[in-house]
Amino acid sequence: MNNIDAGRVSDKAPIRTEGLTRVVDGKRLVDNVSISVNEGETFVIVGASGAGKSSLLRLINRLDEPTEGTVYLDGQNYRDIPPTEVRRRVGLVMQAPNLFPGTVADNVRYGPRIHGETLSDADLDSLLERVDLDGYASRAVEKLSGGEAQRVSLARTLANRPEVLLLDEPTSALDDVTKQEVESVIFEIIRARSLTCLFVTHDTEQARRVADRIMYMEAGRISRIGAVEEVLDAR
Repeated sequence: MNNIDAGRVSDKAPIRTEGLTRVVDGKRLVDNVSISVNEGETFVIVGASGAGKSSLLRLINRLDEPTEGTVYLDGQNYRDIPPTEVRRRVGLVMQAPNLFPGTVADNVRYGPRIHGETLSDADLDSLLERVDLDGYASRAVEKLSGGEAQRVSLARTLANRPEVLLLDEPTSALDDVTKQEVESVIFEIIRARSLTCLFVTHDTEQARRVADRIMYMEAGRISRIGAVEEVLDAR
């Protein structure tokens, strides 16, 4: 299997990276990664701790700047797009929810507000219902369980109506029961909205459940990329 060719799906893909590289203090955290992800595809990234999985998502979301290479959104070089617009179009849900002090509603409305939009009460309630938090709008985030906080983080990201959703081990800090609940909510929404998704996980069984395609990373580079069985069973 040609790893790089397997990663190149289409120049018209919603999200495409070309030679994406980040070097910090001489260490190549991400090293020449070129991939394309199809519209509506769940593309799962696996690998050991320190393999560059989270660093790759941060580059795609433009929280960090690449040393070399770039990212294309619908064929447009993201260096030609304001970073705040990139982050609206490419939503990122991290392992830790990192909610702001205040209410659930304050958090979910944050994204649209910084883009000069107002999220209506009806849209807020609809989002919260979608993540199984109906009636939580006025609840203080300090009162939430870990699973509830992660679902608020998901709703906050979805409020920006992203074209691409990046998920950085969003269930890894949860107990098994809550993990399954949050995973179910996330992937019901992905399917319902036909979202293009890049999902980082260290859990290979989770990867088997949700992936359309898988990439295995080692030392910042693509090690293998392709069908679920081809990648995971080759380990």
